[in-house]
Amino acid sequence: MTRILITGGTGQVGGSLGNLNWPEGTELVLPSRSEIDLGNADQISSFVRDGGFDAIISSGAYTAVDKAEDDLLTAFKVNGLAPAAFAETAKELDIPVVHISTDYVFNGGKIGRYVETDPIDPQGVYGASKAAGELAIQSSGCRHVILRTAWVFSAIGANFVKTMIRLADRPQLTVVDDQTGCPTAAPDIARAAQAVVLRQLTDRDAPSGVYHFCGDEAVTWFGFASEIFRLLEARSLAVPAVAPIPTRDYPTPAKRPANSALDTSRLTQDFGIEPCQWRVALASTVEELMGDKEKGLS
Repeated sequence: MTRILITGGTGQVGGSLGNLNWPEGTELVLPSRSEIDLGNADQISSFVRDGGFDAIISSGAYTAVDKAEDDLLTAFKVNGLAPAAFAETAKELDIPVVHISTDYVFNGGKIGRYVETDPIDPQGVYGASKAAGELAIQSSGCRHVILRTAWVFSAIGANFVKTMIRLADRPQLTVVDDQTGCPTAAPDIARAAQAVVLRQLTDRDAPSGVYHFCGDEAVTWFGFASEIFRLLEARSLAVPAVAPIPTRDYPTPAKRPANSALDTSRLTQDFGIEPCQWRVALASTVEELMGDKEKGLS
């Protein structure tokens, strides 16, 4: 029996990991927040030591980007110290870690896609806390893969797609059009993490380090919203008139990267994992969400 610890089981990626088909003989352990507090490093270490785990997928995180600006301590405990505790204990037990990170570790000033060797320069507390978690894992000496991803969406949890659907009954809507990134479906991230962890479990010499995984096409938030509403309109639903606006017209507590498009070629080269087709995944997500809405489930 292979036991894999998955944190963040109620989140978008963690929940998607729990819904995947795994090889026979694999046991997934998705503890609740009451079972493992990601703000308590000592509890994390004890839980991992006592669990008899063969691998860890660290997908749990503090993801409230704007709230983090005024909640620095919690953000760094969950996004910085928790990965450090997982990595230190994994090193001790000689088990691999797959950790989900973010495009927000970059400052957004690059022209073109970011590669893994580009210097990190987070512009807010959330990005800084995630960068701290990355650095802790890298310096621990444990076998690891850090998967940076971006603009996560799915039919569960809070995300941009669900927000746009909720606001679709408005007559007009404005959406930022000078921030560019790559939308990524949580189930696709889950499949990438699954492929990586299974490779680590069967091959001690499997590649390790930092990798990027995201949707195939870069787009602005306005372009992303436009595609969501196009799909709704195709279902004969009323949609708002959407106008593009610059970031300065939509101020937020945390600064967002102007460009966070990620280059995924290293992951394809080392693991054979191709970037996901986010438009295809979005259509499936909208179909699922609208089906649930029609059934009164959302």
